[in-house]
Amino acid sequence: MVNDARFDEIRRKVEQGERLSAADGEYLFRDDVDLHAVGELADAVCRRRHGPTVYYNINAHLNPTNVCVYRCALCAFSCDADDPRAYVMTAEEAAAQAREAAAAGCTEIHIVGGVHPEKPFSWYRDLVAVVRRAAPTLHIKAFTAVEIAWFAQQTRRALGSVLAELMAAGLGSLPGGGAEIFDPEVRTRVCPRKADAQTWLNVHHVAHNMGLKSNATMLFGHLESIEHRIDHLIQLRQQQERSGGFQAFVPLSFHPAHTPLAHLPKTSALDELRTVAVSRLMLDNFEHVKAYWVSLGVGTAQIALRYGANDFDGTVCREKIHHEAGSSAPQALTVAEIERLIRETGGAPVERDSLYRPVIRQDGPFPWVLSGR
Repeated sequence: MVNDARFDEIRRKVEQGERLSAADGEYLFRDDVDLHAVGELADAVCRRRHGPTVYYNINAHLNPTNVCVYRCALCAFSCDADDPRAYVMTAEEAAAQAREAAAAGCTEIHIVGGVHPEKPFSWYRDLVAVVRRAAPTLHIKAFTAVEIAWFAQQTRRALGSVLAELMAAGLGSLPGGGAEIFDPEVRTRVCPRKADAQTWLNVHHVAHNMGLKSNATMLFGHLESIEHRIDHLIQLRQQQERSGGFQAFVPLSFHPAHTPLAHLPKTSALDELRTVAVSRLMLDNFEHVKAYWVSLGVGTAQIALRYGANDFDGTVCREKIHHEAGSSAPQALTVAEIERLIRETGGAPVERDSLYRPVIRQDGPFPWVLSGR
């Protein structure tokens, strides 16, 4: 470390509950600042809040279509309607997956996919209703802010009106996808047609004011700089000050394989761990930071539980978006595997529902067996 005094000052600010500045965050990202010292500081903050508790949930993903109007350079999942890979799930297929997830003990189904240019808002709303009827016990976490903004644009209705209709159909919360990196110049290169940062933030603002909880993400390791990452984190921190409804932050490592950015190198595990740790330190008003093993890989995600993360996400069956971009993570993890991984870090695994309430099962942890792993 080239400047011990600077790190000591940051440590003092953290220990006294002072908010870190953009310059502090940028300093912590420097390669010559000891990664393990940054991780130790983030771990201390996390354990001060949560003790040894590490959350996970039993969940499944449902990706209703891969046809997308945006076709971002970041994405290996999306395609045009005439692509041989293109698919659109039927209501019966969605209902079957929801019933299977509920029968396997899932408490949450995560619905996100392409923004199909030919499907009206009613198709997406009806999808939520179909899942609700098929599996009324499942919490439906569905549609990124990008999708919600598209629905509002398509219908020429206010965001609140669109969200209210989805809530009436069964929507329980919003995922955090689509944020990518907020910097406008980076967005023009990686997702030029997608909703901009202000639109993404505004969707969550309106959702929070309507009582919906949501997550927030940052996709890193592509064309952004460290300054862009810190700016992204500060904008999330500011939005949390305004509306207060973000439950968790999810740092997502970019997987370049099969995307138009396939020439870029994969983000290193060291950079991933540093990003998790700095995120915990910068986002002082976020309660939870996820080590999303599908994105980070199981091994790195496990280590991230001592670098500021306190949530391992979940069983995550049928995730397609990261896997089609080259993620080598398993297609799913069992409860036994998740709990073992958490305990190996000294953590105490706690199953949660989508709103971070502990789940108590009468017969102990659910075995979680879902076909198609």
